[in-house]
Amino acid sequence: MRAFIPDYQMIAPATLAAALHVLKNEPGVWKPFAGGTDLMVLLDAGKLDDKRYLSLRHFAELRGIAELSSDHVTIGALTTYTDVLRSSLLCAEFPLLARAARETGSVATQNRGTLGGNIVNASPAADSPPALLVYNAELELLSSGGSRWIRYSDFHTGYKTMNLRSDEIVARIRLPRNGQMGRQYYRKVGTRKAQAVSKVCFAGACSMETGRVIEARIALGSVAPVPLRCRQ
Repeated sequence: MRAFIPDYQMIAPATLAAALHVLKNEPGVWKPFAGGTDLMVLLDAGKLDDKRYLSLRHFAELRGIAELSSDHVTIGALTTYTDVLRSSLLCAEFPLLARAARETGSVATQNRGTLGGNIVNASPAADSPPALLVYNAELELLSSGGSRWIRYSDFHTGYKTMNLRSDEIVARIRLPRNGQMGRQYYRKVGTRKAQAVSKVCFAGACSMETGRVIEARIALGSVAPVPLRCRQ
């Protein structure tokens, strides 16, 4: 525990529109954050480099799990790991994501940490990205000028670098429904059984017909500067 807190400034705009307006008019000045779990780690380590933070935590528009069509499930970026674990829909149809949520940090971290924050924190050792890659997730990037959807596999461009403009936030995650991927497996290897940073994280799924593999998807975390979808 540090004996002092460095100077920093935090604002909490009243509306999502106001927050996006700030990011547009002061590009690169404010760093958006959600649950703040990663910020607390940096604060305790004395590595809190940014000085101005913009809180997104209380925007209801960025929360929730919705079945908007028979083809996709949409998850708000502020959805917590606990929300994932409490969703019968996600546990049934996207068990790799539920398993990743269960493996993430402590119960306190699961209660406050968000999927969107985990994505934008861009740690190659994060637990949920391999599951998102296996499920062919897409991200909605939102700004005051509108939104755009990109494949999650195209989001991370290098270590801690992303296909995300300074005036954009991750708003939603879209998962294609994968009823055909009948066999799914997730494994995290760390130095201990709980609250461990992964040494390697594996997510895989396959569909089979008459004993033959028709399609296989594998993704790895903590083995490269970015989470990897293994295509060969």
